[in-house]
Amino acid sequence: MRGDIIIVEDHHRSAAAQIVDHIAARVAAADRRYTITVAGESGSGKSETAQAIAEAFQAQGVPTAIYQQDDYFVHPPKSNDRTRREDISWVGTNEVRLDLLDSHMAAARDGADSVEKPLVIYEEDQVDSEVMDLTDARVVIAEGTYTSLLENVDTRVFIARNRLETMEHRRKRNREGADPFLEEVLTIEHEIIAPHAERADIIITRDYDVEFPDR
Repeated sequence: MRGDIIIVEDHHRSAAAQIVDHIAARVAAADRRYTITVAGESGSGKSETAQAIAEAFQAQGVPTAIYQQDDYFVHPPKSNDRTRREDISWVGTNEVRLDLLDSHMAAARDGADSVEKPLVIYEEDQVDSEVMDLTDARVVIAEGTYTSLLENVDTRVFIARNRLETMEHRRKRNREGADPFLEEVLTIEHEIIAPHAERADIIITRDYDVEFPDR
């Protein structure tokens, strides 16, 4: 999403280094592009963690591309907020074109050189499009709240931090001020997203420790 603020810090880099070390052999052995999702609640650090993972791979000579779920919302941010306020039941997976994002992950897996994808321009509250060059990419990451639900994924990462634990991070990214309605939205999202941890191959805890569940 154009206009988004991403602040990568040491704890993101530390988690990313552990994740890359854990899956590097699988990535090297794969006979196609390797796909990863990074999911979790609003403000949990998804964008930053995805960026840190990409940087860690690139430091090892593994080019990496990132899809942001924010580009796949049906409505751009300000319009989506209005729609939510008119009908709170709009909050949830129906807000996002997950089917399109999953098809773009499939295209990446299948070796597409490029994908024409949506591009949200935050300040203008509009959805444009862009061509994403995948020619050199060896790894493709999709980051966003609901990306654990995507099917064309090799490794799912889930950040297990709730809305109360992410408040300071949301403020850093200027996502919202004090608004009771937004707390209601985040409560609904929590109920939807929390069970997605069960789908994860890798879990980042509230303290940004990295765990590898025995599935």
